[in-house]
Amino acid sequence: MINQWQGKADTLRLCRLLGVSRSGVYAARQRYRRTQDASALATQLKEAFDASGGNYGSRRLHAYLRAQGHSVGRHRVRHLMKQQGLRVRRYKRKVAYTNNSHHELLIADNVLDRQFTPEAPDRSWVADITYIRTHRGWLYLAAVLDLYSRKVVGWAMGPNLQTTLVCNALNMAITLRQPRPGLVVHTDRGPQYTCQVYRDLLARHGLIVSMSRRANCWDNAVMERFFLSLKTERVWQQRYDNPTEATRDVTQYIAGFYNTHRLHSTLGYLSPADYEKTNMATL
Repeated sequence: MINQWQGKADTLRLCRLLGVSRSGVYAARQRYRRTQDASALATQLKEAFDASGGNYGSRRLHAYLRAQGHSVGRHRVRHLMKQQGLRVRRYKRKVAYTNNSHHELLIADNVLDRQFTPEAPDRSWVADITYIRTHRGWLYLAAVLDLYSRKVVGWAMGPNLQTTLVCNALNMAITLRQPRPGLVVHTDRGPQYTCQVYRDLLARHGLIVSMSRRANCWDNAVMERFFLSLKTERVWQQRYDNPTEATRDVTQYIAGFYNTHRLHSTLGYLSPADYEKTNMATL
């Protein structure tokens, strides 16, 4: 109470000194606070935009600022982005053909059947392969993603498109997650996934094989979406000199950004790691 009265007394003395009304002083203070708040908001927005590699639009930036305690609307976020010249980089999608389903190997049924929202972690995984161009040859990426949290739980990279690549990615996922038997692992019909070595690996751990229908990318849409995010948000913005350089950068994207920081609209604008942490207690 004493501090409150001291503050009022100081204000009265300031008014007499400047020859202005007390309401004018309060209004000036409010304008100053608003200016400071707007400056801090713009700075935090710019930091979040830069941390995303210039890929966060107004939706994700709005969700990020709200999570940081700022009472701000999306229209205000768009205005601040325009004011600072922040524009999301857009790239045309390039088609990557890594699947050859014209073979006589054994094909599994589509057990997943586009059920992309399991109720708990490690109930359904999806896997696929994509390629990355470097100045000194191709780099192939095999990845495994948990549909519950959209987290990439296993990956492997190499200069050749071989069965070893997909087995290494799956082994990483199994080692890190220790799934129970009965987990569904969904892939396309590529020969790397239909060969006996890969199927034996699944069988040893009691995992269920599921495969997309022929020439139907929508059956594995979540994995396709991850690859698109990887390409537009990182790969197509870089010029890799060699596969080693690309491997290092893609690993940083997956482990240092996508799994831990990237906000997913499907997850209520949480990162996969935060989504798992938030929901673990209720499972």
